[in-house]
Amino acid sequence: MRATVIHGYRDVRLEELPDSRIVEPTDAVVRVVASCICGSDLWQYRREEERPDGPWQIGHEFLGIVEQVGSAVATVREGDVVIAPFVWSDNTCELCLDGLHTSCLHGGGWGSPGVDGGQGEKVRVPQADGTLVAAPVGEDSELIPALLALSDVMGTGHHAARAAGVGPGSHVAVVGDGAVGLCAVLAATRLGAERITIFSRHEDRTAVARRFGATDVIPERGEDALARAEEGTGGLGFHHVIEAVGSTQSWETSLGIARPGGTVGFVGVPIGAGGGIPPWPLFDKNLTVRGGVAPVRAYLPELLAEVLDGHLDPSPVFDLELPLSHVAEGYAAMDERRAIKVLLRPGA
Repeated sequence: MRATVIHGYRDVRLEELPDSRIVEPTDAVVRVVASCICGSDLWQYRREEERPDGPWQIGHEFLGIVEQVGSAVATVREGDVVIAPFVWSDNTCELCLDGLHTSCLHGGGWGSPGVDGGQGEKVRVPQADGTLVAAPVGEDSELIPALLALSDVMGTGHHAARAAGVGPGSHVAVVGDGAVGLCAVLAATRLGAERITIFSRHEDRTAVARRFGATDVIPERGEDALARAEEGTGGLGFHHVIEAVGSTQSWETSLGIARPGGTVGFVGVPIGAGGGIPPWPLFDKNLTVRGGVAPVRAYLPELLAEVLDGHLDPSPVFDLELPLSHVAEGYAAMDERRAIKVLLRPGA
């Protein structure tokens, strides 16, 4: 089978690897119908330091058809179209039952040692019963892009909006205009927010944000952004702030625009925030900070139902579709901000 392997700094290759196979009775083998490139994949793509364990399979968002199941698998069967959350989990341990599937006692991540990455033609899925969620559609369904978004970015945006305490009538600020930030706008709209301000200076991303329900846009950065936010909130700031980048600058902006007593929901991967969260704004303004890795598996049934009935469509975050054979071009396009999020089809 072909699968995407990252070798080092801006070096992604599609390679021939042994076919995925059942190893444990709880496994399934899924033939990938669609996968995608995540903004967090770019952290590895841009990493200049050599990895001590060498090249590895990459990708953690995919949707496909079950080709084979282990003897202990009961909830999915061959032929099912299934969505795979960006981590695998048993859905039965104490932490999963608490809704924290990303901390599953028996789970793990795609591309970890002995586990396939998601940007390939097939994937061995550990803990298939707990991980995979079947969708009653065909592999040629027009809903495939929307369903694929549920594997990560839509669920992560939903997690951010919930962590920020968004509800009916809320005034929300979203810092970050990547796919997660855009899905956070959509999630805030879904949760009943009355006004949504996105911090974005890219017209293509702003257009998607407005389509998803954003009412206001602040293109400035740094002190100018803080001034615009103060002006637009009567000098008080936002009750609900979503941090969807993970950089030092995005944190400074998020804490700076939060209203005293407000809540910051964060889902940005904090690789770029080397200095940590500055504590003084939290103390001085009595801020609440909540968030972290999104337990997408916990949200999948709810969000899936709304995609199927036509009430939720996160598919516009995909603005470039490529065959898997062009995966390196997909990474370059996202790295150079020529694309918001790239969808990959393994068939070509």
